[in-house]
Amino acid sequence: MLDPTSRYANLETATLTLPDGRVAAYKRRRFIPAGNALKVLAEVTVTEGDRLDLLTHRTLGDPEHFWRVCDANDTLNPFELMRETGSVVRIAMPEF
Repeated sequence: MLDPTSRYANLETATLTLPDGRVAAYKRRRFIPAGNALKVLAEVTVTEGDRLDLLTHRTLGDPEHFWRVCDANDTLNPFELMRETGSVVRIAMPEF
C-alpha cells in the first residue's frame, strides 16, 4: 500500500465499517517523535539558495525524506527550516 520508506509505512492499518456496509481502511495517527530524542547524523548550516529536497538527497540519499529532517527539528512546516541563511538544521539518522 505504501512505500516501505514512507513515514506511514509502519503505522497500523485500521478499518471502519461505513453505514452502507462498505469497509474503509486507513492508517492510524502518526505521532511525531521529539527531535532531541533522535540520533543526529549531521548538522548543516543553511546557505543562500539551499533547498530542503537537495539537502535531504545529499545527506540521506532521498529527496522525499524531508520529513525526517522536519522531525529532527521539531517542525511541521518544511519551509521554516530553510528560511533563514545561517541557521543550523539537524539531520537525524534514519530509523528503519
